[in-house]
Amino acid sequence: MWYVIQTTSGKEENIKLQCESYLPVGLVKKYVIPLYEEQRRFHGEWHVLQKKLFPGYVFFISDDAEELFLQLKKVPAMTKMLGTGETIVALTPQEIEFILRFCGEDDIAEMSEGVIEDDQVHILSGPLMGMEGAIRKIDRHKRKAWLELEMFGRQQQIEVGLEIIKKIENK
Repeated sequence: MWYVIQTTSGKEENIKLQCESYLPVGLVKKYVIPLYEEQRRFHGEWHVLQKKLFPGYVFFISDDAEELFLQLKKVPAMTKMLGTGETIVALTPQEIEFILRFCGEDDIAEMSEGVIEDDQVHILSGPLMGMEGAIRKIDRHKRKAWLELEMFGRQQQIEVGLEIIKKIENK
């Protein structure tokens, strides 16, 4: 099962390293900090950067939720595990499927490409294919899109890389 720890944004890697040193070997099968690619222009050239898809969250894959909960109390920088009260809640199958489909095996969501035709977005390639309905805002200048998705039991705004290669106006 997949579980989530909420921490201070920017401290995700630190939490992962602390967990690797404090938690028993084999308790956590994999740590996941999903990233996305974005393009930024500086010094006159475009550069591909990687940013956190869910700032402030670290994902754990483990078969033993209770032991994970107990052992995480030993981690000094641990903030909180997502759940309801004293009950730890695993990610839903839909949330896991979204992360795996969106980020792939290397946990990085690549840039998507699309076109705008008569104010309708059509994604041609990348992880946003088939998710046009979740796009709430596009900034063509910054080559970004903002999605609104149900994650962790609430609506989340997610920032991803999107290059609109053409805008078509049919009149």
